[in-house]
Amino acid sequence: MAAANERKSRGLSLSLPRRDPVPQPLPLPPPSADNNNNNNNNSLLHRFRLPLIPAQGRIVSLDDLDLDRKSLLGAGSGGKVYKVVHRWTGRIYALKIIQEKHELDVRRQIMREMEILLRAKSPHLVECYGVFDRGGEVSFVLEFMDGGTLADVLKFHRTISERYLAEVTKQVLLGLLYLHKHKIVHRDIKPSNLLINRRQEVKIGDFGVSTVLAHTLAQCNSFVGTCAYMSPERFDPDGNGGEYGYAADIWSLGLTLLECAIGRFPCLQPGERPDWPTLMCAICLGDPPSPPPDASPEFRNFISCCLQKDAGRRPSAEMLLTHPFVKKSELQPCSVSTLLQGLVV
Repeated sequence: MAAANERKSRGLSLSLPRRDPVPQPLPLPPPSADNNNNNNNNSLLHRFRLPLIPAQGRIVSLDDLDLDRKSLLGAGSGGKVYKVVHRWTGRIYALKIIQEKHELDVRRQIMREMEILLRAKSPHLVECYGVFDRGGEVSFVLEFMDGGTLADVLKFHRTISERYLAEVTKQVLLGLLYLHKHKIVHRDIKPSNLLINRRQEVKIGDFGVSTVLAHTLAQCNSFVGTCAYMSPERFDPDGNGGEYGYAADIWSLGLTLLECAIGRFPCLQPGERPDWPTLMCAICLGDPPSPPPDASPEFRNFISCCLQKDAGRRPSAEMLLTHPFVKKSELQPCSVSTLLQGLVV
């Protein structure tokens, strides 16, 4: 109560309320009782064509056979990401490859990611230029972010100061605002899914576990994403009506920013294993983590707003864009590209 009164007295509280052989379209999952969007997916795939780009005075197709792999940018359970160069134009892209044969549920997830990537157009989201399927190996040609991820920056600098975090926060919130207005919950906001380039842009990437909500009031009820950044209502769906929604992304953003500020994952002590039971106890039963004592009142309040255990009390992305901590990025502008000095991707 005292903390709440202190925030109120300082005026920091918020009101709550993507030649030979020719690439083939992705195979659709067989019909099932719960695959209600099958017709929509068919329509999408029949409309899909290889993107065209200008090259040496003519228009050529962006084909993955014309992409030379230069380096491995990252790897995970979902596949690998390469830095590639288009032979005809010299343009650099990121090539995300989802390998191996896929189970029905995985194919549905790939289809979901394809649909989201093709229709999501925002300067605050990593752009998808093409999607290819060759022998069951699915590839996404993506915008190359030459500064890497926020996780790369954090590893290089150990911590990130508030003046930079304010600008990062503003751009990520604009990306979340776009997603949420289009009924998309990202479900995997974390440092490695926030990308930076040397044009001072921060963009949200990797929609592999995103979902398009059926309608404005629909909620998500599946366990996907990185559990370390999951909100309490995702760990304990029974205690929250079995549902979660856009507010889950706000919690994940709060944890991400706090991790950048203190240089370690905030819900666990150094050396503590990040297994499911430990994380569940820390996030569902423990108090939300707080910024260090020397953090600014604005940052402390912003993190407090994001890390409300009651999802209904978390402000929306639109509301958080008016928060004093975010407004600092306008009053004290800085170039996030400065964080990339000395960093090699």
